[in-house]
Amino acid sequence: MKPPPFAYHAPSQLDEALALLERYGDDAKVLAGGQSLMPLLNFRLSYPSALIDINRVAELSYLRQENGQVRIGALTRQRTIEFSELARHQLPLLYEATTLVGHLPIRTRGTIGGSLAHADPAAEYPTVALVLDAELVLQGPSGQRSISAEEFFVSYLTTVLAPNEVVTEIRFSPAPPTSGWAFEEVARRHGDFALVGVAGVIDAEGEQCRTVRLAAAGVGPTPVRLRAAEDILMQQGVTEQSIQHAAAQAAELVEPDSDIHASADFRRHLTQVLTRRAIQRALERGQEQRA
Repeated sequence: MKPPPFAYHAPSQLDEALALLERYGDDAKVLAGGQSLMPLLNFRLSYPSALIDINRVAELSYLRQENGQVRIGALTRQRTIEFSELARHQLPLLYEATTLVGHLPIRTRGTIGGSLAHADPAAEYPTVALVLDAELVLQGPSGQRSISAEEFFVSYLTTVLAPNEVVTEIRFSPAPPTSGWAFEEVARRHGDFALVGVAGVIDAEGEQCRTVRLAAAGVGPTPVRLRAAEDILMQQGVTEQSIQHAAAQAAELVEPDSDIHASADFRRHLTQVLTRRAIQRALERGQEQRA
Protein backbone atom coordinates (compact mmCIF):
# COMPACT_ATOMS: atom_id res chain seq x y z
CA MET A 1 0.00 0.00 0.00
CA LYS A 2 1.03 3.60 -0.54
CA PRO A 3 0.09 6.53 1.70
CA PRO A 4 -2.50 9.10 0.57
CA PRO A 5 -1.15 12.38 -0.86
CA PHE A 6 -0.11 15.05 1.64
CA ALA A 7 1.93 18.24 1.85
CA TYR A 8 5.35 17.62 3.40
CA HIS A 9 7.11 20.10 5.69
CA ALA A 10 10.46 19.66 7.44
CA PRO A 11 11.01 22.59 9.81
CA SER A 12 14.38 22.98 11.57
CA GLN A 13 13.07 25.10 14.45
CA LEU A 14 10.37 24.36 17.00
CA ASP A 15 8.66 27.67 16.33
CA GLU A 16 8.35 26.75 12.65
CA ALA A 17 6.78 23.42 13.51
CA LEU A 18 4.28 25.06 15.87
CA ALA A 19 3.35 27.60 13.21
CA LEU A 20 2.64 24.79 10.76
CA LEU A 21 0.50 22.97 13.33
CA GLU A 22 -1.43 26.17 13.92
CA ARG A 23 -1.94 26.49 10.16
CA TYR A 24 -3.17 22.95 9.50
CA GLY A 25 -4.76 22.04 12.86
CA ASP A 26 -6.43 18.61 12.90
CA ASP A 27 -5.43 18.02 9.28
CA ALA A 28 -1.73 17.65 10.19
CA LYS A 29 0.31 14.77 11.57
CA VAL A 30 3.68 15.14 13.27
CA LEU A 31 6.42 12.78 12.12
CA ALA A 32 9.01 12.00 14.80
CA GLY A 33 10.38 8.45 14.58
CA GLY A 34 7.58 7.37 12.25
CA GLN A 35 7.59 3.75 13.42
CA SER A 36 3.86 3.87 14.18
CA LEU A 37 2.74 6.66 11.88
CA MET A 38 4.16 5.31 8.62
CA PRO A 39 2.31 1.98 8.79
CA LEU A 40 -0.91 3.90 9.51
CA LEU A 41 -0.31 6.03 6.43
CA ASN A 42 0.62 3.08 4.23
CA PHE A 43 -2.52 1.20 5.21
CA ARG A 44 -4.52 4.42 4.73
CA LEU A 45 -5.78 4.35 8.27
CA SER A 46 -4.71 7.98 8.59
CA TYR A 47 -5.40 10.73 6.02
CA PRO A 48 -3.50 13.91 6.98
CA SER A 49 -3.40 16.77 4.52
CA ALA A 50 0.05 17.69 5.83
CA LEU A 51 2.96 15.81 7.37
CA ILE A 52 5.21 17.88 9.62
CA ASP A 53 8.58 16.15 9.94
CA ILE A 54 10.28 17.45 13.11
CA ASN A 55 13.41 15.30 12.84
CA ARG A 56 15.50 18.36 12.00
CA VAL A 57 14.49 20.17 15.20
CA ALA A 58 17.76 19.38 16.97
CA GLU A 59 16.82 21.29 20.13
CA LEU A 60 14.43 18.45 21.05
CA SER A 61 17.09 15.73 21.22
CA TYR A 62 18.98 15.42 24.53
CA LEU A 63 19.27 13.38 27.71
CA ARG A 64 20.63 15.14 30.78
CA GLN A 65 20.35 15.51 34.53
CA GLU A 66 19.12 18.86 35.78
CA ASN A 67 17.72 20.05 39.13
CA GLY A 68 17.54 16.50 40.47
CA GLN A 69 15.59 15.23 37.46
CA VAL A 70 16.52 13.32 34.34
CA ARG A 71 15.19 15.34 31.42
CA ILE A 72 14.81 13.78 28.00
CA GLY A 73 14.01 15.68 24.83
CA ALA A 74 11.02 14.33 22.95
CA LEU A 75 13.09 13.54 19.83
CA THR A 76 15.65 11.47 21.73
CA ARG A 77 15.97 8.11 19.99
CA GLN A 78 15.15 4.98 21.94
CA ARG A 79 18.57 3.65 20.95
CA THR A 80 20.18 6.65 22.70
CA ILE A 81 18.36 5.73 25.92
CA GLU A 82 19.43 2.11 25.51
CA PHE A 83 23.10 3.16 25.46
CA SER A 84 22.87 5.93 28.07
CA GLU A 85 24.75 5.30 31.32
CA LEU A 86 22.69 8.07 32.92
CA ALA A 87 19.44 6.30 32.03
CA ARG A 88 20.83 2.93 33.06
CA HIS A 89 21.81 4.11 36.55
CA GLN A 90 19.19 6.77 37.28
CA LEU A 91 16.18 5.30 35.44
CA PRO A 92 16.80 1.55 35.30
CA LEU A 93 13.12 0.77 34.67
CA LEU A 94 13.09 3.00 31.59
CA TYR A 95 16.35 1.44 30.45
CA GLU A 96 15.00 -2.09 30.85
CA ALA A 97 11.76 -1.23 29.08
CA THR A 98 13.71 0.22 26.17
CA THR A 99 15.43 -3.11 25.54
CA LEU A 100 11.97 -4.66 25.12
CA VAL A 101 10.81 -2.21 22.44
CA GLY A 102 10.50 -3.82 19.01
CA HIS A 103 13.71 -4.57 17.12
CA LEU A 104 16.95 -2.67 16.59
CA PRO A 105 15.78 -0.71 13.50
CA ILE A 106 12.68 0.42 15.39
CA ARG A 107 14.67 1.58 18.42
CA THR A 108 17.15 3.34 16.13
CA ARG A 109 14.42 5.49 14.57
CA GLY A 110 11.76 5.55 17.29
CA THR A 111 11.66 8.42 19.78
CA ILE A 112 10.46 8.60 23.36
CA GLY A 113 8.19 11.56 22.66
CA GLY A 114 6.71 9.89 19.60
CA SER A 115 5.88 6.75 21.56
CA LEU A 116 4.19 8.69 24.36
CA ALA A 117 2.24 10.92 21.95
CA HIS A 118 1.09 7.88 19.95
CA ALA A 119 -0.30 6.48 23.23
CA ASP A 120 -0.58 2.83 22.31
CA PRO A 121 -1.78 1.21 25.59
CA ALA A 122 0.28 -1.93 24.87
CA ALA A 123 3.55 0.00 24.47
CA GLU A 124 6.26 0.02 27.11
CA TYR A 125 6.99 3.75 27.42
CA PRO A 126 3.48 4.93 28.43
CA THR A 127 3.44 2.31 31.19
CA VAL A 128 6.88 3.31 32.44
CA ALA A 129 5.91 6.98 32.38
CA LEU A 130 2.92 6.14 34.59
CA VAL A 131 4.98 4.10 37.07
CA LEU A 132 7.74 6.72 37.31
CA ASP A 133 5.21 9.56 37.58
CA ALA A 134 6.80 11.32 34.63
CA GLU A 135 6.04 14.94 33.82
CA LEU A 136 5.46 15.79 30.17
CA VAL A 137 6.14 19.27 28.85
CA LEU A 138 3.81 20.31 26.02
CA GLN A 139 4.26 23.38 23.87
CA GLY A 140 1.91 25.23 21.57
CA PRO A 141 1.60 28.75 20.15
CA SER A 142 0.43 30.08 23.54
CA GLY A 143 3.41 28.66 25.44
CA GLN A 144 4.34 25.66 27.58
CA ARG A 145 2.36 23.58 30.00
CA SER A 146 3.35 20.59 32.13
CA ILE A 147 1.15 17.60 32.80
CA SER A 148 1.57 14.32 34.64
CA ALA A 149 1.63 11.03 32.77
CA GLU A 150 -1.54 10.00 34.58
CA GLU A 151 -3.41 12.99 33.11
CA PHE A 152 -1.77 12.77 29.69
CA PHE A 153 -3.31 9.51 28.44
CA VAL A 154 -7.03 9.65 27.63
CA SER A 155 -7.96 6.56 25.60
CA TYR A 156 -6.73 4.38 22.72
CA LEU A 157 -4.19 6.43 20.77
CA THR A 158 -5.60 9.56 22.39
CA THR A 159 -3.96 12.10 24.69
CA VAL A 160 -4.63 15.61 25.98
CA LEU A 161 -2.38 17.07 23.27
CA ALA A 162 -4.15 19.85 21.41
CA PRO A 163 -3.89 19.80 17.57
CA ASN A 164 -1.39 22.70 17.72
CA GLU A 165 0.80 21.23 20.49
CA VAL A 166 3.80 18.90 20.60
CA VAL A 167 5.56 17.07 23.41
CA THR A 168 8.94 18.76 23.92
CA GLU A 169 10.38 17.12 27.04
CA ILE A 170 9.82 14.29 29.51
CA ARG A 171 11.00 14.75 33.09
CA PHE A 172 11.67 11.88 35.46
CA SER A 173 12.52 11.98 39.15
CA PRO A 174 14.79 9.01 39.98
CA ALA A 175 13.43 6.51 42.51
CA PRO A 176 15.23 6.05 45.86
CA PRO A 177 18.58 4.28 45.34
CA THR A 178 17.38 1.32 47.44
CA SER A 179 14.44 0.68 45.11
CA GLY A 180 14.10 -2.37 42.92
CA TRP A 181 12.40 -2.38 39.53
CA ALA A 182 11.01 -4.79 36.95
CA PHE A 183 9.19 -4.84 33.64
CA GLU A 184 7.60 -8.21 32.88
CA GLU A 185 5.72 -8.87 29.66
CA VAL A 186 4.45 -11.68 27.45
CA ALA A 187 4.53 -11.37 23.65
CA ARG A 188 3.93 -14.02 21.01
CA ARG A 189 7.29 -13.25 19.37
CA HIS A 190 10.28 -11.19 20.33
CA GLY A 191 9.66 -7.62 19.17
CA ASP A 192 5.86 -7.94 19.03
CA PHE A 193 3.67 -5.72 21.15
CA ALA A 194 3.08 -7.39 24.49
CA LEU A 195 -0.22 -9.13 25.14
CA VAL A 196 0.20 -7.83 28.69
CA GLY A 197 3.03 -6.08 30.47
CA VAL A 198 3.48 -5.12 34.12
CA ALA A 199 6.00 -2.59 35.39
CA GLY A 200 6.85 -1.79 38.97
CA VAL A 201 9.17 0.05 41.32
CA ILE A 202 9.32 -0.99 44.98
CA ASP A 203 11.34 0.31 47.92
CA ALA A 204 11.15 -2.19 50.78
CA GLU A 205 13.20 -3.14 53.82
CA GLY A 206 12.57 -6.57 55.21
CA GLU A 207 8.82 -7.10 55.00
CA GLN A 208 8.05 -3.39 55.25
CA CYS A 209 7.06 -1.76 51.97
CA ARG A 210 7.98 1.92 51.99
CA THR A 211 6.89 2.85 48.46
CA VAL A 212 5.45 0.93 45.55
CA ARG A 213 4.10 1.84 42.11
CA LEU A 214 2.68 -0.73 39.71
CA ALA A 215 1.08 -0.36 36.27
CA ALA A 216 -0.08 -2.68 33.50
CA ALA A 217 0.01 -2.39 29.69
CA GLY A 218 -2.30 -4.00 27.15
CA VAL A 219 -5.28 -4.31 29.50
CA GLY A 220 -7.38 -1.28 28.63
CA PRO A 221 -7.57 1.91 26.60
CA THR A 222 -4.63 3.39 28.56
CA PRO A 223 -1.93 1.98 30.82
CA VAL A 224 -3.55 1.09 34.14
CA ARG A 225 -2.18 2.04 37.54
CA LEU A 226 -2.68 -0.92 39.92
CA ARG A 227 -3.43 1.13 43.02
CA ALA A 228 -5.41 -1.46 44.96
CA ALA A 229 -2.57 -3.95 44.53
CA GLU A 230 -0.12 -1.30 45.75
CA ASP A 231 -2.31 -0.69 48.83
CA ILE A 232 -2.15 -4.36 49.77
CA LEU A 233 1.65 -4.33 49.82
CA MET A 234 1.77 -1.04 51.74
CA GLN A 235 -0.66 -2.28 54.38
CA GLN A 236 0.28 -5.96 54.65
CA GLY A 237 3.99 -5.79 53.80
CA VAL A 238 5.85 -7.87 51.23
CA THR A 239 5.20 -11.43 52.30
CA GLU A 240 4.50 -14.35 50.02
CA GLN A 241 0.83 -14.19 50.99
CA SER A 242 0.50 -10.45 50.40
CA ILE A 243 2.26 -10.71 47.03
CA GLN A 244 -0.20 -13.39 45.93
CA HIS A 245 -3.07 -11.27 47.21
CA ALA A 246 -1.80 -8.18 45.38
CA ALA A 247 -1.37 -10.10 42.14
CA ALA A 248 -4.90 -11.49 42.36
CA GLN A 249 -6.21 -7.99 43.03
CA ALA A 250 -4.35 -6.65 39.99
CA ALA A 251 -6.24 -9.07 37.75
CA GLU A 252 -9.54 -7.68 39.06
CA LEU A 253 -8.52 -4.08 38.45
CA VAL A 254 -8.13 -4.41 34.68
CA GLU A 255 -10.81 -4.56 31.98
CA PRO A 256 -9.05 -5.87 28.87
CA ASP A 257 -10.67 -6.51 25.52
CA SER A 258 -10.69 -9.78 23.62
CA ASP A 259 -9.15 -9.78 20.15
CA ILE A 260 -7.52 -12.15 17.66
CA HIS A 261 -4.40 -12.35 19.85
CA ALA A 262 -5.87 -13.17 23.27
CA SER A 263 -9.12 -13.30 25.18
CA ALA A 264 -9.96 -10.90 27.98
CA ASP A 265 -9.81 -13.76 30.50
CA PHE A 266 -6.33 -14.76 29.34
CA ARG A 267 -5.15 -11.17 29.67
CA ARG A 268 -6.49 -11.03 33.22
CA HIS A 269 -4.64 -14.24 33.99
CA LEU A 270 -1.44 -12.79 32.54
CA THR A 271 -1.91 -9.65 34.63
CA GLN A 272 -1.96 -11.75 37.78
CA VAL A 273 1.06 -13.84 36.80
CA LEU A 274 3.13 -10.89 35.60
CA THR A 275 2.27 -8.74 38.61
CA ARG A 276 3.56 -11.46 40.92
CA ARG A 277 6.73 -11.82 38.85
CA ALA A 278 7.30 -8.06 38.69
CA ILE A 279 6.93 -7.66 42.46
CA GLN A 280 9.25 -10.56 43.22
CA ARG A 281 11.88 -9.41 40.74
CA ALA A 282 11.74 -5.82 41.96
CA LEU A 283 12.20 -7.01 45.55
CA GLU A 284 15.21 -9.10 44.55
CA ARG A 285 16.81 -6.14 42.80
CA GLY A 286 16.09 -3.94 45.80
CA GLN A 287 17.99 -6.36 48.00
CA GLU A 288 20.90 -6.26 45.58
CA GLN A 289 20.84 -2.44 45.61
CA ARG A 290 21.01 -2.34 49.41
CA ALA A 291 23.78 -4.94 49.47
